Amino acid sequence: MALSNPPLAGSAVRSIGTEVVRPRQQVEERIKQAILDGELKTGERLPSESELARQFAVSRTTVREALRSLSTQNLIDKVPGANGGSFVRTVDHQSLGDMLSESMGNLLSLGSIEPIEVNDVRRYLELPAVRLASQHRAVTDLDELREIVERQKAISVNDPAVPTLDVDFHSAVARASQNRVLSSFVHALHEQVMPVRFLDLSEEVGSRSVQQHLRIIRAIEEQDADEAEAAMAEHLSYLGEHTIGHCPTA
Repeated sequence: MALSNPPLAGSAVRSIGTEVVRPRQQVEERIKQAILDGELKTGERLPSESELARQFAVSRTTVREALRSLSTQNLIDKVPGANGGSFVRTVDHQSLGDMLSESMGNLLSLGSIEPIEVNDVRRYLELPAVRLASQHRAVTDLDELREIVERQKAISVNDPAVPTLDVDFHSAVARASQNRVLSSFVHALHEQVMPVRFLDLSEEVGSRSVQQHLRIIRAIEEQDADEAEAAMAEHLSYLGEHTIGHCPTA
């Protein structure tokens, strides 16, 4: 039987092959695609490991490895207990922020990154965020910002809600930018470092910070991008001047 001639040098070679993957990867990719296509809905419980093993004709160990990988990718939640199992997570811009925050929290706990690095990136993002907020804010954004500041004015600087309200304010500014990716990053970064925790937060500093928040809101309301950026820069610099010791700058 005659063999076909080899392709000539320089001639195009037809590609007919695809990557051969292991069973674990095949199971993982099929479930992942079902989630991304909406075939599996948010909050839906996946079949049990034994049932998935039967459907895919693989071992339970293979299924378990695939589910572990999907959990690492934040596509499913594995809930222990009699009523537990694997559930499809929400996949949207809000879950992006949650994933970022969780990942950075783990890295900070492990010492792989330093709080000051996270805080520096947050500062770099907040100025363009407030400029975009002044251009794209909705009435509901302004209402939310004013409500947060009213709550800040109503409590003392020793109230445990102070750090959370500060995160809420800066996150609301970022959401007003209408850029969901930017908003997710700012919220995740701010949530992890909570710079207010590192401030010498006297009544005077607290009052001045609230006044600066009000200036930021006015600039956003008037859609003055330059003033909004200047107000945010002043606010961040002021807080940085009152940071205790070597903790992350605000």
